[in-house]
Amino acid sequence: MARPGRPAMPKPKLNPLVDSFLDMITTERGAALNTRQAYWRDLADVSLFLKNVDSDIDKATTDQLKAYIKDLSEKTNIKGDRKDKVAVRTIARRLSALRQFYRYLISENHRDDDPTSTIESPKQGRTLPKTLSEAEVDNLIKTAGIKGTVESIRLVCLLEMIYATGLRVSELVGLPLSALGENKEFLIVTGKAGRERMVPLSTPAKEALNKYMDVRKKHVGVSETEQQNKWLFPSKTSDSGHLTRQRFAQLLKDLAKEAKIDNGRVSPHVLRHAFATHLLNNGADLRSVQKMLGHADIATTQIYTHILSENVKKTVEDKHPLSKTGTDK
Repeated sequence: MARPGRPAMPKPKLNPLVDSFLDMITTERGAALNTRQAYWRDLADVSLFLKNVDSDIDKATTDQLKAYIKDLSEKTNIKGDRKDKVAVRTIARRLSALRQFYRYLISENHRDDDPTSTIESPKQGRTLPKTLSEAEVDNLIKTAGIKGTVESIRLVCLLEMIYATGLRVSELVGLPLSALGENKEFLIVTGKAGRERMVPLSTPAKEALNKYMDVRKKHVGVSETEQQNKWLFPSKTSDSGHLTRQRFAQLLKDLAKEAKIDNGRVSPHVLRHAFATHLLNNGADLRSVQKMLGHADIATTQIYTHILSENVKKTVEDKHPLSKTGTDK
């Protein structure tokens, strides 16, 4: 299924080696379904291009792949009345997917060369995470709670929990009831690659959760199915049985309008960024934030230090033991 606003890609019959590669990253690397689908989209796009030049992805030459990268860089995405070049990071991601695919082919003795080895990745500027101020997050939560309806209570709970924990949106909407720790003091979250982490809940998040639990069953009607009963945020309309990330994102867009905040600045991922930035602004150490976000590498977490005030940034750098080496040992 295509994402909202994105035209559906033709479903090509891909080379069986692509399926083998996708199975490998799922089983051996623990890649999530979303990650697998992202690799499929990237490799499918390359495959469609190569088909037009009478080639296939497992036999592609360096010149053919360079032609693909050039073709991609010359394409435009039409958004309303505006034409945008395909993002540099999209091109870099496609090239990264190809590199990993050909390394896999070499490891499995399907090729003895990597046709991407002499292709340079496009230079990417640093993109800082979008975030919201503490006042803007407070405004969103207060606006969400004004109506006092069952839907309002759930939305406040979702907001308080994502802002208190920094969960990825897929982790939040897919929380099972069993993730609630003793006395709802913390969550046990299974993240990327099956890594499990414990995340504490703030007092406002616990209070919002208690209010939500009193009305939770009203979100699935009278006859709650066994599948719906499994989830903390059940849904009677989604195939998964729980609230979808797309629905949560839409609820946030609608809420932003009500709160008179540009809805282009509000999303579940922006609230995750706000969680990390505000923690660091208030003196949290980088390692603790890394663990709560579920980042495997602290270098990923360090991006947030680039949007801190100079004084706070200096405090984080001075106090953090890795700041002098820049490594994660």
